[in-house]
Amino acid sequence: MNFFARIIIWVNVLINTLAKVLLAPIAVLPGWLSNTIISAVIGVALLTIFKYTSNQRAIGRVRDDIKAHMLALKLFKDSIAVTLQAQGRVFRGALLLLIHSVRPMLVMIVPVSLLLAQMGLWYQSRPLLPGEETVVTMKLDGNVETPWPTVSIEPTSATEVTIGPVRVFSKREMCWEIRACENGYHRIIFRVDKEQLGKELAIGDGFMRVSAKRPAWHWSDILLHPLEKPFGPDSVVQSISISYPDRSSRTSGTDWWLIYFFVASLVFALIFKPFLKVRI
Repeated sequence: MNFFARIIIWVNVLINTLAKVLLAPIAVLPGWLSNTIISAVIGVALLTIFKYTSNQRAIGRVRDDIKAHMLALKLFKDSIAVTLQAQGRVFRGALLLLIHSVRPMLVMIVPVSLLLAQMGLWYQSRPLLPGEETVVTMKLDGNVETPWPTVSIEPTSATEVTIGPVRVFSKREMCWEIRACENGYHRIIFRVDKEQLGKELAIGDGFMRVSAKRPAWHWSDILLHPLEKPFGPDSVVQSISISYPDRSSRTSGTDWWLIYFFVASLVFALIFKPFLKVRI
């Protein structure tokens, strides 16, 4: 587990740097347009990867075989034996196509996962607006009987603590309600006993990279929340999260952006499929 976590941390450092530059136009473009452009580029890129990592000749032979047996179903529909045999071979061909797609899918799954994590920073939530209030939650290590550390938030002009800390004993969590005050990227500084810990906060209008959670030391948590350095495996603090508002849009809003991305990238892949001469 530690090995995978460290690898993802190192990869995230590189991907965060690249994505900060490559995805920067999201901040100035309309959401539907930026997601459409990304979907088109990625759809064509994945189609190209599929072409060069799959056995195109074998896929072609299987597809031709399926067409032949589909034709047999139409021509010999009065023969039960021929129909059953043709149906069996059609299903066999579909299974072979699935098998031939495994290798390119394994090649694509890692870069696509990293890309979606970066896109989620932009589309999954919107930043707080000045004057809006939200909840900050700190997850602590240990069990119900473990002593609680002394935790406080250092005052800053960017935020104002309105309520808290409130302890949720059953979950080992501490919660604060804060009010956003100034536009920009800020850091909320927590003092945990004698240690200082930080969490990024995004305040503003439009599109900004929003890190909803500083993750725990777990590879899946680090993969889903790539922007901030995770807490160490021995840290008394396991994670800090901020409840950002949902973004409202059918093309670039919370959860909808992912559906739109997959549909649009598939459409562009199908459009360019004849030009790139890819058999799927």
